[in-house]
Amino acid sequence: MGETTHSSVKKTLGLAPGSVVYVGKKTSSDLYIEVFDYDKTFFEEKKLDHIEDTYIYIDSKPITWININGLNHTEAIEKIGEYCTLHPLILEDIVNTQQRPKIDEYENYLFVVLKMLYFDKDEKLAIEHISFILADGYVISFQESNGDVFDSIRNRIRNNKGRIRSMGADYLLYTLMDAVVDNYFNLIEAMGDKIEELEDDLFEEKPNDDITYDIQSLKREILKIRRAVFPLREVVNRLEKSEHKLIAKKTQFYLRDLYDHIIQVSENVEIYRDMIWGLMDMYMTTISNKMNEVMKMLTIIATIFIPLTFLAGIYGMNFENIPELKYKYGYYIFWCVLIGIFISLIIYFKRKKWL
Repeated sequence: MGETTHSSVKKTLGLAPGSVVYVGKKTSSDLYIEVFDYDKTFFEEKKLDHIEDTYIYIDSKPITWININGLNHTEAIEKIGEYCTLHPLILEDIVNTQQRPKIDEYENYLFVVLKMLYFDKDEKLAIEHISFILADGYVISFQESNGDVFDSIRNRIRNNKGRIRSMGADYLLYTLMDAVVDNYFNLIEAMGDKIEELEDDLFEEKPNDDITYDIQSLKREILKIRRAVFPLREVVNRLEKSEHKLIAKKTQFYLRDLYDHIIQVSENVEIYRDMIWGLMDMYMTTISNKMNEVMKMLTIIATIFIPLTFLAGIYGMNFENIPELKYKYGYYIFWCVLIGIFISLIIYFKRKKWL
């Protein structure tokens, strides 16, 4: 993450505001354009090869969703931005994958930035930059590459399920944002499973050598999720309370429900964040307890052998006038005393439940 941030700064350093420079890592993504044009009775779905082919759909009467994948194709993004008269700073934020979630309101359109989060096939957190343009009669979405969480929305449009085909472009924006937020719940659930597994390992006192690395990885992941989720509360809150002409009052009710979902996700993120910090404390406590057990055992062993060593030291001296040395059964009595002391100490420690 740090390397990506540093490289992003180097790419944009010294450039004029509004420069369209892609700073992400998916530089080999192909340009993919899909269009959903629809109303109550009409539906058309197309895959386009050139960005210029989208212009006719932008000007069409039905509601249009234009999904553009491949932020590395900055020329195509600049062309559609010029056609839709988007502000240069908007185009800069579209391709800036380090941009935090936000909303910008202009007279004829709204600009929204989100982060699409998911675990990849290696169970590592992936963060994809996604942004939306809401204008009169259409929504344009910009993604880094193919693959998203919008398949259910595509099917609802194709099959005319729900109210999406009878609502406006503002409702379409809501459904797209809602799909992203709903996927946060899946992400949080997976995060909870990871935390529970680590907790089980710690409670069973069988932590592996990589437990500290796993905890640190979870800490980094939860912080990334937090940075993506928390700013989104302000975005949805502003949408809900917006008096912009593009947001209908009936859509604001759905946005209010979306805001509740964001709050719920945020609360779960905070809970898991505290739990992860607690895992490290639990791990350190486990290590400390194990060390205490080792020290207790060593102390008991030392305590047992201190009197034995003391007696052996006395009778190991090279003085001639030690009376017991010339006693016929002195050696055997000495061993009986040592064994007696050893057994007595063992019984004492067991009664104290130190063994």
